Amino acid sequence: MGVSLDNMHKTIRIGQIVPSSNLTMEREIPAMLRAREAQFPERFSFHSSRMRMKKVTAEELKAMDCDSDRCALELSDGAVDVMGYACLVAIMSMGKGYHRESQARLHQVTVDNGHPAPVVSSAGALVDGLHLMGAKRISIITPYMRPLTNMVADYIEAEGVEVTDSIALEIPDNLEVAAQDPLNLLDIYKRVNRKNIDALVLSACVQMPSLAAIQKVEDECGIPVLSASVATTHQMLKSLGLRAEVKNCGQLLSGTYA
Repeated sequence: MGVSLDNMHKTIRIGQIVPSSNLTMEREIPAMLRAREAQFPERFSFHSSRMRMKKVTAEELKAMDCDSDRCALELSDGAVDVMGYACLVAIMSMGKGYHRESQARLHQVTVDNGHPAPVVSSAGALVDGLHLMGAKRISIITPYMRPLTNMVADYIEAEGVEVTDSIALEIPDNLEVAAQDPLNLLDIYKRVNRKNIDALVLSACVQMPSLAAIQKVEDECGIPVLSASVATTHQMLKSLGLRAEVKNCGQLLSGTYA
């Protein structure tokens, strides 16, 4: 679904389904789209519905995902133009390929409610972004405990992208994840194996801030750098039929894949 010419001057409504303790996607997605407003005529507003989750555990993630249909319905009441499921690990913890099932189900909620909107998941957006970039081998950084980090790597590998190395910062509390300084990643990324990789996922988590470091790390290491939030923004724009370009957010949003 794209934005028609008749609607080019209306404010485009961005909906996000977020964990109750997530603070970062409501900062990074608007930051990217506000930056885009300096380049292009479209204007955006931002709207969220929350699923309860405090700690990133398999049990809480499963319970939280059950709330996503309610959130989609609430956002659909506001006739949002696109909807993003802003929790990568919640989707990936539900089984390989689950992002397709989740996106289709939540889209049907919007159809049944009379306000059909494309649905993007951060998990699906990351996988699709990597494929679009032609990335076959990657390394990732996550804030998760090691078992969840391994699960994320397995999910990505099941989608045909080899994860050659990963860093697990092992921060169990979701608010502590959001409180991380993104510029710490300028040092953290140096600990991950970057030999013969096609891309570096600086934050394979929509809660760990990374936007301020994306372009800096890419410029420094010479490898394409992205994050789950960058990939989500890219896919949201594409699903709206808009040019997926935002300056200084890494190669995926550089305009090469617009």
